[in-house]
Amino acid sequence: MASVLPVWSLLQARDFLNSLLLYLGLIAAYGGFFVLGPTFQAPAVHVDPAGAPPLFPFVFIIIACGAASGFHGLVSSGTTAKQIATEPDGRFIAYGGMIGESLLGLLAVLACTAGFRDVAGWQNAYADWATIEGSLGAKLGAFIRGAGTFIGALGVNESLGAGFVAVIVVSFALTTLDSATRLLRFNVSEIGLAVGLRVLDNRYVATTLAVGAICWFAFYKIDGQPAGLALWQLFGITNQLLAGLTLLVVTLYLRQRGRNPWFTGLPMAFMLLSTLIAMVENIAEFYDQGQRMLFVMGLILLVIGVGIIVEGLRAFWRRERFEGDAVVFRE
Repeated sequence: MASVLPVWSLLQARDFLNSLLLYLGLIAAYGGFFVLGPTFQAPAVHVDPAGAPPLFPFVFIIIACGAASGFHGLVSSGTTAKQIATEPDGRFIAYGGMIGESLLGLLAVLACTAGFRDVAGWQNAYADWATIEGSLGAKLGAFIRGAGTFIGALGVNESLGAGFVAVIVVSFALTTLDSATRLLRFNVSEIGLAVGLRVLDNRYVATTLAVGAICWFAFYKIDGQPAGLALWQLFGITNQLLAGLTLLVVTLYLRQRGRNPWFTGLPMAFMLLSTLIAMVENIAEFYDQGQRMLFVMGLILLVIGVGIIVEGLRAFWRRERFEGDAVVFRE
């Protein structure tokens, strides 16, 4: 329904209601944190957890949405642009959105470090890298319980506070899926037009294929777990690859209009370099472990990413400028 209905009828309305939940949750959790004044149970520095990968490049992949999120930058911006009243509103939404995202990221760190009552609780959750790599539900559970502890400092029952945070997490996932399914429908339609399958231009046909693919990943099992959860291992590098490509697009935009492109070009280079190194290491690990689907998917993403980067670099070094609506090539 979110994919085929007008944006104002479901997607926009649910996003608005969920944003109120998120604001309330952030205010309550941060307020409770300062009232509680908890002791940080996590060590300040733990440079060599047992079995953990090296800090570079993976720490820069993990720190994703709070700094630069490819999904927000390159994907969700397509739906955002269709909902603003005037173009200048985009700056407030973009800056405000990333500040809000950073506050949420910081809250997650606080909940998973200061949200534990004692050191033993923290060690049980983060004893070693194998424990940290446990189920996605366990990771979300640490955040939910920690944030619920903060809210409990305001006089609210901790179980009720944890339940409220869980509702926020679920609503966050729902709004993401609304946008992602709609955008997947657009992708299916555009692929159909590119290969001459006009039938895919029908929103209902394209949506059926999109949701069918999602269902397949939800119910197909890999080592006893849904394929979607297995593919979660690719999320970090995929998101940061999209973030690097977002900066690549902005860098090209600045250069083509005669502005300084290095403002976004330098962080783009670092982000793409660290992401590609992580992708290669992950793909090699998937191959060694015999995880064929992850290996193939990672390899496809790597080839597509490198191809786009090459095309972007070729466009960057061309003496191409925009003057009004005209494109001018200079020798």
